[in-house]
Amino acid sequence: MMRALIVDDEMHAREELGSLLRQTGAFTVLGTCADAVSALQAIRAERPDVLFLDIQMPAISGFELLSMIDDTEMPRVVFVTAHDEHALRAFEENAVDYLLKPVSLERLHRTVERLRLAPADPGVAAQMRTSIQRIPCLAGRAIKLVDAAEIEFARSSEAGVYVVCPRGEYFTELTLRVLEERAGLVRCHKQFLVRLDRIEEVRLDEGTATLRTRSGRDIPVSRRLLPEIRERLGIP
Repeated sequence: MMRALIVDDEMHAREELGSLLRQTGAFTVLGTCADAVSALQAIRAERPDVLFLDIQMPAISGFELLSMIDDTEMPRVVFVTAHDEHALRAFEENAVDYLLKPVSLERLHRTVERLRLAPADPGVAAQMRTSIQRIPCLAGRAIKLVDAAEIEFARSSEAGVYVVCPRGEYFTELTLRVLEERAGLVRCHKQFLVRLDRIEEVRLDEGTATLRTRSGRDIPVSRRLLPEIRERLGIP
């Protein structure tokens, strides 16, 4: 049995697809998600084998969501959408299959066969990712979209990962590795990333350093990463 997660902003579409997946006898449906943040949470917690992903969703599209998934958590991907103009891009980006709504049981059986023949290597799906322009963050019961260009730095702690902007800091489900690889941030410490164009001052002290951002926040630099930071900033 393949472990599946459904991501679609329409409740009826989630319920209908879940019922069809169960009818094939090939899937255990781990759950359904209506937005990118809950999807990232579920992928991290459940580690599905297959992600049935709607392309057109409000705020964060299916293509954008893929860019936010850590390499170690990336499942195989089947796109599901009502719009066939996305088909070419979906296959160019190595989706296992592309389902057009409304999905039929007969068509879904063909997807099962494709999944059984498709490599389980998540690196295939990982080729779909692009740079991230907006970071979905939790703000109470709402999802706040933070422009990546506004982020001064990101930090991790036991409580999770936070992105920090001049006007505040926000919790995100994205990992530091994803932010480093796809959001234009640079590693300066095991627990910190920084946007270099937001640095106003560098304080050097016997092999260590502290970076001060334009909003006056201080960020540590580890000894191991200091040479790279100095080089990037043009400091001899």
